[in-house]
Amino acid sequence: MAGDDAVVLGYAAVVLASFGEDIGTMIGLVDRALALNPNYARGWTISGLLRLWAGEPDIAIDHVDVALRLSPRARVGPSLLIQGGAHFFSRRFNAAVPKLLLGVQDNPSFPIAYHILAACYAHMGQLDEARDVVRRLRAVTPVVIPSVTQFRNPEHRELLLSGLRLAVGEAT
Repeated sequence: MAGDDAVVLGYAAVVLASFGEDIGTMIGLVDRALALNPNYARGWTISGLLRLWAGEPDIAIDHVDVALRLSPRARVGPSLLIQGGAHFFSRRFNAAVPKLLLGVQDNPSFPIAYHILAACYAHMGQLDEARDVVRRLRAVTPVVIPSVTQFRNPEHRELLLSGLRLAVGEAT
C-alpha cells in the first residue's frame, strides 16, 4: 500500500522479520526504503538490526555507523546494542562489552542487551560479571535463557545460548 514510503517499508520490514518472515525478503524491503531515501537514519538502524539477525555482523556495524552519522543526536542505545551484538557474534568480545554496557545503560529494561552481555562475559571467562548481569536481568524478566529465533544463523544462536548457560552455571 505504501511501496514508495521509506518509513513504512522500514518499519514493515522489522516487524515482519521479528515475526519470523523470510529475513532476505525483509532485508530487500529495507534496502528498497534506503534506495528511496538514503538519508533515512532509522532505516539504516533497521537495516543494521536485520543484518545482525541474518548473520551479517560486519554489515550490521557499517549500517549502524551510517545511521549514527546521519542522526548524531538520536538515542544511541539501540545502535550500540546492535553493534555490541555484532561484535559478540564475531567473537570480538572485548569490543562488544563497552557497547553492550552503554546499550544497557541507555535502556535498562531491554532484556536482550543483558542476555548478550551475560553471554559475552561468560565466553570471556568472566563468570562473576556474567552472573552479576544475570542477577540484573532477573530484575527485568524471569526469562534468562530465551528463544533466540530472531537470530537466523544457528552458530550465532548457539554462541548466545551456550554463553547464557555458562552464565547461569548450566553445563554446556
